[in-house]
Amino acid sequence: MLTQLINARILTPQGWLKDGSVLIRDNKILEVTNCDLAVIGAHIIDVKGMYVLPGAVEMHCHGGGGRDFMECTEDAFLTAAHTHQKYGSTSIFPTMSSSTIPMIEQASETCTKLMKQENSPILGLHLEGHYFNLAMAGGQLPENIKNPDPNEYIPLVEKYDCIKRWDAAPELPGAMQFGKYITGKGILASVGHTQAEYDDISTAYAAGYTHATHFYNAMPGFHKRREYKYEGTVESIYLMEDMTVEVVADGIHVPPTILRMVYRIKGVEKTALITDALACAASDSKEAFDPRVIIEDGVCKLADRSALAGSVATMDRCIRTMVQKAEIPLEDAVRMASETPAKIMGVYDRKGSLQKGKDADIIVMDEDLRIRAVWAMGQLVDGTYNI
Repeated sequence: MLTQLINARILTPQGWLKDGSVLIRDNKILEVTNCDLAVIGAHIIDVKGMYVLPGAVEMHCHGGGGRDFMECTEDAFLTAAHTHQKYGSTSIFPTMSSSTIPMIEQASETCTKLMKQENSPILGLHLEGHYFNLAMAGGQLPENIKNPDPNEYIPLVEKYDCIKRWDAAPELPGAMQFGKYITGKGILASVGHTQAEYDDISTAYAAGYTHATHFYNAMPGFHKRREYKYEGTVESIYLMEDMTVEVVADGIHVPPTILRMVYRIKGVEKTALITDALACAASDSKEAFDPRVIIEDGVCKLADRSALAGSVATMDRCIRTMVQKAEIPLEDAVRMASETPAKIMGVYDRKGSLQKGKDADIIVMDEDLRIRAVWAMGQLVDGTYNI
């Protein structure tokens, strides 16, 4: 099927294209042009001057639509993924919180199978833990947390090539060996749930840790021990110029002022937007998958309110927060939701921008930055068309 979006403000890698059109055939972008001439045989959609943007690449998300990826089933994976597609995340790396080895194996089997399906939104598995600093567990299950164990992670990595990212606290015994091993296998190593200071981060970066998990959350900033002051994980990561970060851009996990500071220091190319959404996101559910978690003030918290435990955000909300509250240009907010995570996760050859030959992952937003339509791999996502 041939589809042409016309009369659009299109965000391209070269900037905005006014009064442009995008031509889609099957699951690919056939052309992006500033010519609004109708193509014979195409289904014409007039977007009436609205924004036509690349679909978001969600690189840290635990679930949505009432389903959690830790259920490890195909139905849970697809329900959560399709839920987030309605809000602009056209592709996703499902995230597993700190889990047991049998759970990781089951999730890997499911992920492997779904990645092979035609036009699948599932791009690979993200393991958030379980090699974390117990003192910074936050919403992670403490009973699953331990030091890196090569007897665990080597067999998993050798068996499942669906694992694309694995997070760990670099100060743990064995963390450097772990980082070197997984990065040698093409897996993104990310720093998270940590108390690392500068020497830890510098050593970790040299060992292959090039990314920071939900920057500012579950990591210390500048602090004192007795009379002396020490840099925290946050400042240390800022000093690693080539280290990328991700931020939960719901305006609660990280205040808008700090979101703006991350943007100014790290920039568009080094900052990705994530939802870190739990199962209750985009659903009527009042409960999270984890019974310890409550939903309050538009965010997920541990019931004792000792820590945030994930979000209920979707990517459209993250984009709005960055633009309307953090005062960041729309084009930069969108790039941080699409282009940057695509590059970090190694899928920019087919995702993350509107270019000829790439996957037809497209979102349409109006002036208020509300979703009006979503195409994922060239298919109109159910329930999104309102043009």
